[in-house]
Amino acid sequence: MSDDEILLERRGGLGIVTLNRPQALNTLSLGMYRRFDPAIAAWASDPGVRAVVVRGAGERAFCAGGDVVTVYHARAQKAGPGDYKADFFREEYQLIRRIHRLPKPAIALMDGVTMGGGVGVSVNGRFRIATERTLLAMPEVHIGLFPDVGASRFLNLCPERIGLYLALTGKRIGAADALLCGFATHFVPHERLAALTEALAAPASDIETVLAFHAADPGPAPLDALRAAIDRCFGGASVEAIVSALAREDAPWGAEAREAVARASPLSLKITFHQLGLGVGMDVEAALALEYRMTQHCMAGHDFYEGIRALLVDKDRNPSWQHRDLAEVSAAEVESYFASIGDRELRFD
Repeated sequence: MSDDEILLERRGGLGIVTLNRPQALNTLSLGMYRRFDPAIAAWASDPGVRAVVVRGAGERAFCAGGDVVTVYHARAQKAGPGDYKADFFREEYQLIRRIHRLPKPAIALMDGVTMGGGVGVSVNGRFRIATERTLLAMPEVHIGLFPDVGASRFLNLCPERIGLYLALTGKRIGAADALLCGFATHFVPHERLAALTEALAAPASDIETVLAFHAADPGPAPLDALRAAIDRCFGGASVEAIVSALAREDAPWGAEAREAVARASPLSLKITFHQLGLGVGMDVEAALALEYRMTQHCMAGHDFYEGIRALLVDKDRNPSWQHRDLAEVSAAEVESYFASIGDRELRFD
């Protein structure tokens, strides 16, 4: 990693982190986590820093996620010291926990594509700013994984069954829906972000007052009109029940959801369903510890590597999942993804 892939800046009372890989949609590498986390820790104890802003470079993305292609290429490494697959997720989750517990406001400017790890370093902070360019999703079931980065907690904070709907379909949402789900705290038009940042950096500025001054109305949330239908279809006691309910749904949103679920890894769908059931009421530490355990089981399996191959390496978009359908995934196999990994468990200081 070159040092310019993540830029660290002090401006007035702000510490500013700029994710600077615009050609890669600002995806986060392990090297970037290793610069990001100590900077946040230092600013937390610096009395001259009143808040931290996290933003993405370029015109397309805040952050499209973690650099999972590098994780894919570390497939042959064995679990233990120096295993990139373990280090990547452990240090990512430690950073997310630091952001969530930061004693000063963490303010994410989610301008553009915000997915996976990008959601992790934004939604887990205190203030999350969406713009008209925000495109937010947790699409992990389509790469043979599951919604992580604290999603066991924050997807369960969505209204009714919307979090499960987003988890099982990977649905992309905009600013108004992000506000509805609690992922965003404010909507600020893109053209106001520079002025917002300068106002936040001004001496003695009140963070909440500045955010409220620059905020605007994003308009109605499309998901709001679908809440009853989503609750009806995603209220089943199993993924199979959800699929059956979607088969009876005639509206266009139902057809889109059916197609999205059909493309996902059957194993990912089932472990995600179980994960969100366990995650109700979890704090961030419990959520990340659970998800770390799950990632390490996924790293020892098939579907994650096949999903990354199909979507990001060979790009044929034709994954050959371990299981042909949901019926092949047993309850015992699902439970195995939640089994203890012993002394490799994620722990926080």
